[in-house]
Amino acid sequence: MALPRELKVRRGRRTVRLTHLDRLWWPDEGIRKADVAEYYRTVWPALLPHLRMRPFTFKRHFTGPRSPFEWVKDVPPEAPPWLRVAPLPARSRGGELVRYAVLDEELSLLWALEYGAIDLHVWTSRVDRPDRPDYVLFDLDPAGVGFGDVVSAALVLRDALEALRLDSVVKTTGGEGLHVQVPITRRHTHAEAREFCEVVAGALVRSTDGLVTTERSLARRRGVFVDTKMNGHGQQVVSVYSVRPLPGAPVATPLRWEELGADLEPRELTMERALERVQRHGDLHRRVFAGRQHLGRALAALV
Repeated sequence: MALPRELKVRRGRRTVRLTHLDRLWWPDEGIRKADVAEYYRTVWPALLPHLRMRPFTFKRHFTGPRSPFEWVKDVPPEAPPWLRVAPLPARSRGGELVRYAVLDEELSLLWALEYGAIDLHVWTSRVDRPDRPDYVLFDLDPAGVGFGDVVSAALVLRDALEALRLDSVVKTTGGEGLHVQVPITRRHTHAEAREFCEVVAGALVRSTDGLVTTERSLARRRGVFVDTKMNGHGQQVVSVYSVRPLPGAPVATPLRWEELGADLEPRELTMERALERVQRHGDLHRRVFAGRQHLGRALAALV
């Protein structure tokens, strides 16, 4: 059956018009724009808590996942008047206000998709307390090593956090790395979150005999790189359940720790698999929003 080229989605008086739905975005997999729109509409109940009240930056692809893109921070003029806007000062602009979008409803997400935002990037803090993140992020990326080493580094990190009596959750990024998040109470600053990440990462570097690195130089970097700078005011992190504009259309997928193993293949975590997992497990990352953990005792123990 032929796909419609356009679709209007209505919620009360609000309408979003989705166009070019028959456009083949991933030819090898037969995935069209309509499939991505349907995925986001279906996963929305699990996705909403991870976008709610968070400043959103548009990574705008012009004609699909293989096309050129641009980063757009300010809500564009063509946005519908009902799209929620959060004016926040940007350090990159010397404190000038940026009019960030906030995707608090399904129509907002569908409009963002129509605008070209295939994957979803948000802050680690929320608009009511933008200087207070609700988790510490350990961004683990391979540098000249395989994904198995990333898994090993994540497990060592989990054990180190448990020794500090801190709970953590893990997700794939849709690429070659993993994100480990430590839910925290919203009393710590971004600087404190980054300091904690740096101290823990430094301890892992010293104790893992080359497995983990914090080397900033690309030429000298080898191992599993912990990108501590992702803990900062205005830093954009790919949201859980986000489709990535990569071969195979992988999804940034929440995992249970026991799923991390040598047989894990992140690119097999597709839209279909992500929906199956939500139906079976619910939202494995809902613990992020119940963060009551303090970093003070852990930092004191480390220092």
